[in-house]
Formats: sequence, C-alpha cells, structure tokens
Amino acid sequence: MIQRFIELGEGYSDLYELMEIAKSNQHRLTHMLALHTAAEDRAMTSLVVILAPTSPGDFQPLYICREGIPHPEHSASQRFNLFLQAAKALNKEIIQLEVKHSKNFAEPALYYQYLMGILRLHHYIPPLN
Repeated sequence: MIQRFIELGEGYSDLYELMEIAKSNQHRLTHMLALHTAAEDRAMTSLVVILAPTSPGDFQPLYICREGIPHPEHSASQRFNLFLQAAKALNKEIIQLEVKHSKNFAEPALYYQYLMGILRLHHYIPPLN
C-alpha cells in the first residue's frame, strides 16, 4: 500500500477544494482531522481529509491544508467552522490531535513521515503491508 500526503496549500481558498474532495468522495471518506500545533507563539491548525485506499492500486491519499488556519480555541475561524459544517453534513466527527510544527523538521517529507507514524499509532490509517 502507498500512503501519501497531498498538500493543497495553507487553507485559504484551497480549503474549499479540500471540502469538495471530501464531498465528492464520501463513499471513500474515512476520517476528517484537525492537527493543532504552535510555533513562535502562534497556534495554527492543519485540516486533513483521509480517503480509503483505491482498489485496485492500494493508494491511500491524505489531503492536507497545512498550518494555515488559526487554532479554533485561540481565535474564531470562519474557515474552521466551514470544515466543521462539512464534517457534520458528511456524518463525520473531526478528530483533533496536537502535533509538532512542521518547522521542527528539516524538510516536509520528514514531517509527513512523523504524521504517518502518529496516524498509524492511533489506527486512523492502516499499517503498511
């Protein structure tokens, strides 16, 4: 199985694409996540949509808008509220996790490996075969 993060952007206009991916693939939608982090006294959130693996091919995409949305507990965010509404419409709970900031890693690929480990540990994505 191949599991890969696909970064759409930081969650400005690309948040609408993330929600459209969830809606148009609701038959494959497994989880919707909010990954909270802090760096330089700024609390930010990444929003993630996880789809089931393709068949055939065993490719599992994890679409992400990385660290561009204010943490919902620290400031009111219309974009986070839109994501909440989309989750409710799709009968999904938003899974919220605290993670390290991507700046703690030398490159994005290492950050995404870190996130994969966390998601596998919590059984949000299956282990590699």
